[in-house]
Amino acid sequence: MSDELLPTDLPVIDSENTVSEVVADREAAGPFDDSEVSSVRPWVDLGSVKLIPREGLNLRLEVEEGTGRVVAASLDFKGSTLQIQPFSASRSAGLWSSIRDELKTQLQQQSGIVDEVSGPLGVELRARVPVMVPNEGLSTQPARFIGVDGPRWFLRGVIAGPAATDDELGAEMIEIFRGLVVVRGNSPMPPRELLPLRVPVQASGV
Repeated sequence: MSDELLPTDLPVIDSENTVSEVVADREAAGPFDDSEVSSVRPWVDLGSVKLIPREGLNLRLEVEEGTGRVVAASLDFKGSTLQIQPFSASRSAGLWSSIRDELKTQLQQQSGIVDEVSGPLGVELRARVPVMVPNEGLSTQPARFIGVDGPRWFLRGVIAGPAATDDELGAEMIEIFRGLVVVRGNSPMPPRELLPLRVPVQASGV
């Protein structure tokens, strides 16, 4: 999937005009804030995100050319991929509503097809994303854009592959997403800044 469709340099917005879309059972079912979980579990530590290992789940880190900065983590499971990115947010307002609108506009400008639908985490985007296929030219592939506003953070996910259209596979990806833990930290950060990700100690697999 093109990096142009998954921007990390999102502009700062006016928090007074942003409505927080709270997932009602987030504290009980995730994604979690690190203050809400036990540190004893066997977490895979990516810095601002932690995840629980599971059989068949493979981790790939996406690194920015030039800087070497990790800008996203991709979780491969049963032939599909969940790309995740954590961002800082203000105490009083969430980001998903505005980011979702920007993604819709961007995808439509790139001749993508996108619908806003109600999903297990609230409003999400179901899209067909334009991609260049070797020896075939321009085509489209399905993708689901999901997001959750947490306490002073926002976690975005993009589901690609069969799970983007298959409800059963999609539910497994949502379960993985909801099992993630965001470590916001106490350092002051402007809204929409990508929280720091890092290579885990055991980087060979999850």
